[in-house]
Amino acid sequence: MFAALGDETRLALLARLYGGRRRSISELTEGSKLTRQAITKHLRVLEQVRIVHSVRVGRENLFEFNPQPMEEMKAYLERVSEQWDKPLARLKVFVEE
Repeated sequence: MFAALGDETRLALLARLYGGRRRSISELTEGSKLTRQAITKHLRVLEQVRIVHSVRVGRENLFEFNPQPMEEMKAYLERVSEQWDKPLARLKVFVEE
């Protein structure tokens, strides 16, 4: 997930999808210097980590943001952070003494 989010283009796509509205590749390509194929490639990377979901409507694929994987990652990182709080506090006391 971090690798998928580490790309500026993919972050920009997520920002456009964040509002909750499904968007076509044509809509996501508007205002970009990238081709539809390049946008599609980035969307597939985001789909692989479940951050984006596509729905077939007629002849088009519409893409939408799925916040659940990011919420799960946030919860995981909060647990890891909590596990480090006490050891880091002990280290701080040790260093300051």
